[in-house]
Amino acid sequence: MSTILYIATAIGVFIATQTNGDWKIIRHALQDKAFTSIAVSDGVIIAGTTDGIWRSSDKGKSWHASNDRLSIRHVRWIAGSSHIPLTFLIGTEPAGIFISNDGGKTWSSKPEIGRFRDMNGWYLPYSPKAGCIRGFALAKPENHRGRMYAAVEVGGVLISDDRGKTWKLAEGSDGKPDFSRELGTMVHPDVHSITVHPSSPDLVTAATGGGLYRSADGGRSWQSIYECYIRAVWVDPADARHLVAGPADGVSRNGRIEESYDGGQTWQIAADGMPPAPWARQMVERFVQTDNDLFAILSSGELWLRHLDDSKWQRVLSDINKVKAVAAVK
Repeated sequence: MSTILYIATAIGVFIATQTNGDWKIIRHALQDKAFTSIAVSDGVIIAGTTDGIWRSSDKGKSWHASNDRLSIRHVRWIAGSSHIPLTFLIGTEPAGIFISNDGGKTWSSKPEIGRFRDMNGWYLPYSPKAGCIRGFALAKPENHRGRMYAAVEVGGVLISDDRGKTWKLAEGSDGKPDFSRELGTMVHPDVHSITVHPSSPDLVTAATGGGLYRSADGGRSWQSIYECYIRAVWVDPADARHLVAGPADGVSRNGRIEESYDGGQTWQIAADGMPPAPWARQMVERFVQTDNDLFAILSSGELWLRHLDDSKWQRVLSDINKVKAVAAVK
């Protein structure tokens, strides 16, 4: 069965297929629009821009704007639920969360996010906007009432235990965007992305501006497992001690890919097939897994692929530049 890859870029949405290892671009849509994110759930594609959402229900053949009740139009990230059909979450700038349970036709805002944002003074170091939501992690509903996590830049970690209907700050995240203090068992407040492990809704890993953090108790307490600047981490669904990370020394400075098999105690360079690391002016923005393939999106807009049973990376779809996000389906 071939893989279909939906690719959000600064020059539209590309759709590519892979058959027997060969990739082919089959469609380039909305070429005049710059996309930030993309997700797929139950045959519906949702793609985000800085001015709203575009939706397709026919595999990307046709698209239309779908912004009903989306009161903040700058979309930073979209997550589609693999557990709850036709459910999508949107994270925005300034920080807001919107959820759809009808395949992105209508959106419901979560007003508590605005209260947290304003009360704590969330911000962005590169924008006048009041913070942003730039990542989600969704646990299996049967494990714990539909738990979800959200990554806030700069503000910490949010948690929902009712499938995204209501949100609160995780106990180990006080919402204060203050770097100059002793964090103790709290997570660093500059959170770029977050993952939850399929073995437990309590096992969470957060990539932050102050390093890689892990919680084994649902965000109540956190441990730093790698001190660095990092935006992306992949955690092996079969073994939570196996991680692939994209650390750097600063924003797009001396970026690299490293791998750990012992839960972050030791790391080794894992960039075989790529230009020699560290990379002076780029870093990994996102990791995305589909079956046995792990994609890495670099800040340069390049897309790389590694088979999980192989250590070597390969550049894929090199004709496509300015990649921001990908979503893959079989």
